[in-house]
Amino acid sequence: MSSSLFDLAVELVSIPSVSHHEAALASRVESELRACSWLEVFRIGDNVIARTDQGCKDRIILAGHLDTVPPLDNVDVLVEGDRLQGLGAVDMKGGLAVLLDLARSGSPRETDVSWVFYACEEVARKDSGLLTIWNEAPHLLQGSAAILAEPTGLTVEAGCQGTMTATVTLRGQRAHTARPYRGINAIHRLVPLLEILAAYTPRVVVLEGCSFKEALQAVKVYGGVASNVVPDEVVLTFNYRFAPDRGTQEAVAYLEGLFDRWLDPEMGDSLEVKEVVGGAMPQLDNPFLNKLVSESRLPPRGKLGWTDVAFFAERGIPAANFGPGDPDLAHTPHEYVERSSLEAARAVLGSLIASPK
Repeated sequence: MSSSLFDLAVELVSIPSVSHHEAALASRVESELRACSWLEVFRIGDNVIARTDQGCKDRIILAGHLDTVPPLDNVDVLVEGDRLQGLGAVDMKGGLAVLLDLARSGSPRETDVSWVFYACEEVARKDSGLLTIWNEAPHLLQGSAAILAEPTGLTVEAGCQGTMTATVTLRGQRAHTARPYRGINAIHRLVPLLEILAAYTPRVVVLEGCSFKEALQAVKVYGGVASNVVPDEVVLTFNYRFAPDRGTQEAVAYLEGLFDRWLDPEMGDSLEVKEVVGGAMPQLDNPFLNKLVSESRLPPRGKLGWTDVAFFAERGIPAANFGPGDPDLAHTPHEYVERSSLEAARAVLGSLIASPK
C-alpha cells in the first residue's frame, strides 16, 4: 500500500494542473473513483466528488484542491529515493494522493465519508470550485466535520486567519519638478503610512490553545507621471491577515483607524477594500476534530494563512487543516514531499474515518 501511495503521488504531480487548467487531473481522479463500486461519484465542471451512502448518522468531508500555482523553475517530476519533488508535490498533490488512496481502499463502516477534489483554490475566491459545487449541489458539501488535506507537516492546523487586500489612494497636485513648491507630491505623502506599516506590531491572539499572529504588509506601490513631473496620485496596496476572533467589519474598521488621520477626503484620498474574507475559529471541541488531534499525537496550532476551512466554517461545518508535507515549501521552486509523510498522513486520516469518535 505504501508503495502504491507514493507512486500515485508521483503520477498526480506529473499531470499539470495550474489553476483553470485542472481538467486532465480531474478526469484522472474521476476514473480512479468510478472504479470503486462503494462510491457515488459526481463531476461538476472540473470538480469531482465521491461519497459513501450507508445511512450513517455522521459524515466526514475530506477535501483537497486540484490546482497549483504557475511554475517557477520547478522540475517536472524528480524522485530521489523516498523524496518526490515537483510543482504541487507539497501543495497539495501529496495530500490529494492520500485522499484518493483512502477513497479507493474500501468503505468505512462507522461513518459516511465524502471526498471532494476541487478546482481553483489558488486564485480569486469567486472562481473557487467549492463555490461552484455549493451553487449547483450544496447537499454534496454537507457533513459533521471537514478536513482539508493542505500541507501542515502532520500537525493539525486549526481554524484559519481572515485575509484582506485593500488600497489607499493619496492625491496631490502636479507641477514641474523644477518648481515643486507649486505642487503637492502624492508619493511623498505616503511617508507616514509606510512608517505605520514598518512599525507595525503584530497582534497575537490565543484561541482554544492555538496562537494566531496577525500580519500587515505593503505589497505594491503605483504612482508617477514622468521624470519631470511632481506626481498627483499614488496607490498603496497592502494585505492584512487577521485573527479569526475579528469579523470582516471589525478588521476593516481597524485599518481605517490606522490610516484615518493621514487621509484627506477633500483632496480625494480614499481607502478601498478590494477583497476581504473572514477566518475560522478552531472549533476543536468538535468530536471529529478532537479525535484528529488525538490521532496526530501533536499539539494543534493556529493556521497562519487563509484556507477553505473558512468556507466550511461559514456554512456551519467545523473544519481543520491536516496533511503531508512542510507548508513552508508551498509555492517554492524546490517543493517536495517524502514517502514517510504521505504514509503518516494516510495512517492518521485512515484511523479517523475507521473510528471517528
